[in-house]
Amino acid sequence: MIFNIDARGHDLFPTVYALWKVPHLLPAFTLKGGEVSRYVIGGADLMFPGISIPPEGFHSFEAGQPWAVKVPGNPAPIAVGITTMSSTEALKAGLRGKALRILHYYRDMLWDSADARYVPNEGFFEDIVVEDPNFVSTSQSPDSAEGTPEVTHESEDAAVDSSDTADPGIHNEATEEITDGINELKLPEDKSAEQAPDEKEHQTLTTEEIDSLLDKCLLQALYTSIKEKDLPMPGSTLWSNHILPCRPPGVTLDIKKSSHKKLSQWLQSKSSSGLISAKEDKYKKEVILLGINRKHPDYMAFKPEKRVQEPVEQEKSVAESSVTKQLEVAEIYKPSSHVKPIFMAVEADMEKYYSALEASDVVFRYVEKENLVKPTDKAKVILDVTLCDALYKGAIKKGSAYPTEIHKKDLGSTLLNRMQVHHKVTRGTQEVIRKGAIRTIQIMTERRQGNKKMTRLSGLECFLMDPDSLASELQKKFACSTTTAELPGKKGQYEVLVQGGVIDDLAKHLVDHYGVPKRYIEVYDKTKR
Repeated sequence: MIFNIDARGHDLFPTVYALWKVPHLLPAFTLKGGEVSRYVIGGADLMFPGISIPPEGFHSFEAGQPWAVKVPGNPAPIAVGITTMSSTEALKAGLRGKALRILHYYRDMLWDSADARYVPNEGFFEDIVVEDPNFVSTSQSPDSAEGTPEVTHESEDAAVDSSDTADPGIHNEATEEITDGINELKLPEDKSAEQAPDEKEHQTLTTEEIDSLLDKCLLQALYTSIKEKDLPMPGSTLWSNHILPCRPPGVTLDIKKSSHKKLSQWLQSKSSSGLISAKEDKYKKEVILLGINRKHPDYMAFKPEKRVQEPVEQEKSVAESSVTKQLEVAEIYKPSSHVKPIFMAVEADMEKYYSALEASDVVFRYVEKENLVKPTDKAKVILDVTLCDALYKGAIKKGSAYPTEIHKKDLGSTLLNRMQVHHKVTRGTQEVIRKGAIRTIQIMTERRQGNKKMTRLSGLECFLMDPDSLASELQKKFACSTTTAELPGKKGQYEVLVQGGVIDDLAKHLVDHYGVPKRYIEVYDKTKR
């Protein structure tokens, strides 16, 4: 029921079997849906985009803490891992990147090593975990941005422990092993006792008071943190990054306890009143904030509260972080003729651009439709003629045999290799999609005439930066001479030349101020040769 990862017993973690007996032993991230569980129980780490954001935001956590993973509507955890960053770092990163390094999951070798190999409820299948049909949550909401289902500890325990009836011998063994190892677990501190007074205070609020508080937080956010350049903005981003930070200290803001019940309905009511303009993205099933009516009577009559702020350095860092969030770089994929039969078989749009996750979901839908999971090894997929041709036709050397099966963890990446790669760069409302993989920004310092240094910067166009504007900005920042020139043989592509060896400072400026990911910046210092 307890395992360690370093063979020395220094860091102990509960298995999923232990968590099925004691569901609240670890704090848990809840996935956006059961379909995401395919990747977790397939061995992938948990990414922030796959996590449902609770209405009150994430509880505070530090890097390296043990957390569990759950599926909405199912109280039984499916995996155990450790956080890769703190909650503060996660918010600064815009809730992107890896949230949890998975150490153990349902159907891995550790789970398989147990004699019983039982499952806790009817929501657990061989390659996916979905909601438990016998588990009823009175406060479940379909809006992922409005948090995960609220359940009592008693109801979760009852739902999970229903397996004891079928396996009576497991309970005694589980209780004994958990008792022996539980005190050695390094768990995050439970702050529920400290938060209890605030929670009780919030529970006394009437529906009208909660509605009033919601409106006040929205107006505060519209005044203080939401700029026109941030629009359009998904409702979930508005809620987690702007509405929740405007709460009074110690107050829990729960949309489900308002008269609107759902975030989408609340935003649509504000749109109907004319304060904002919003519409539902039918593809993403989410309401998008499109505009703000700053001449609305409610907006003009509102007086924003002045928050106590740290010194100017903190204000600057917050401002810079908001600029950083403006730039988003993503590789996207378009179906090619190779994979067309797969996409058409599941009625997927051939003209659409897909993220890696979305494309992988298409091929797994095909596998499920054609029942291609290998009966004797659920981690592998049998290749029928259509799927084999889509993945390998024309790529196998002449005379070599075509494979007859593929591991699930390789299926998605193999499909992506057969699709047309594109890249999408977004800065505020400006978005550009170009064919091919994104090119990196190159910064090179070299010597000119004697001991003078010159720094050359190219590849800006991919990241929606204007060379002339940047040159003017760098001239002031580094107090030096700058100029722009068209790259030889590359029409429409320019480089910025900066006097002096500012290679490191320039790279840092692009990351901090423009939000260019470090992996897309290449630095060459020819002066050290």
